[in-house]
Amino acid sequence: MNHQQVWAVVLAGGDGTRLRSLTQLISGEDRPKQFCNVYGGKTLLAQTRARVARAIHPDRTAFVVVKAHEKFYSRELADVEPRQLIVQPHNKGTTTAVICSLLRITALAGDPVVAFFPTDHYYSNEAGFIFSVDRAVRVAQHHSDTLVVLGAEAENAEVEYGWIEPGTHFGSPFTNALLRVSCFWEKPSHPMAQALLARGGLWNMFVMVGRASLFLALMDKAMTPGVLNAFSEVKRYGDDSTNLIAQDKLWPTLTGGDFSRQVLTLSTQYLAVLRVGDLGWSDLGTPERVRAAIARSGLKPWWQEAAEYENSKDLAKTSAE
Repeated sequence: MNHQQVWAVVLAGGDGTRLRSLTQLISGEDRPKQFCNVYGGKTLLAQTRARVARAIHPDRTAFVVVKAHEKFYSRELADVEPRQLIVQPHNKGTTTAVICSLLRITALAGDPVVAFFPTDHYYSNEAGFIFSVDRAVRVAQHHSDTLVVLGAEAENAEVEYGWIEPGTHFGSPFTNALLRVSCFWEKPSHPMAQALLARGGLWNMFVMVGRASLFLALMDKAMTPGVLNAFSEVKRYGDDSTNLIAQDKLWPTLTGGDFSRQVLTLSTQYLAVLRVGDLGWSDLGTPERVRAAIARSGLKPWWQEAAEYENSKDLAKTSAE
């Protein structure tokens, strides 16, 4: 195996509950946001695939999905090799998705550098994002004991994002924008977010790059003992921790888990944050953020025009009354 090869993982197993009112308007059904054409003529999953393909080869890109969403992704991911498709029986959160993808990738490729990408992101400067990913990969390839997280410039005291409090310079020959992590704050209170904003805190984009073995080691340290062993144990029934036997034996015993809260917040000594600058980044987690991103892009999708038309009719009716 080429120790310098790089894999990508596209996290596409979320239920998108916070955006459901908007995705129902767009699609006319209960469709998770990653499979919706929110803006730009493509689904968020398709946009993520195209973005990631500029940095990491499609043959080394894995997709984590959920069985219940098969009717949404089966056609869109029809060209993906089965070995690259990780189908979870149910959505158990990002920690489980990370574990499943890493076990598949290490079985296929040994111990490569792995980069994780959510499917609900917007970037006004995609070229800058790809450049940042490339720098993070170079750091991870040469520092096997460091997990690199991408940090966006904070614009306000947002309480729904994770925050990264940067420390001293990492001293990397690849970039002077790499900093050590003093503290990791997952969805802080408003006063704490205001303090972090004043101290130059960064928003956690949940784009993470590091050696596969490091991810697994950090989870082993931070999580309940035996979780990784349980996944490894069911693999003896096949080469995949999500086969039918594994579903019956493992999935009912798992509780939902958030990787940022369960692992990153407890692993700051192994983290470095790459300050990415102004990429025009937004997490499209709420209708308000989607509308703000669309306004920034200058696009006006059909559903927004339809909503404005309905609002104008309601206003006209109210005025007439």
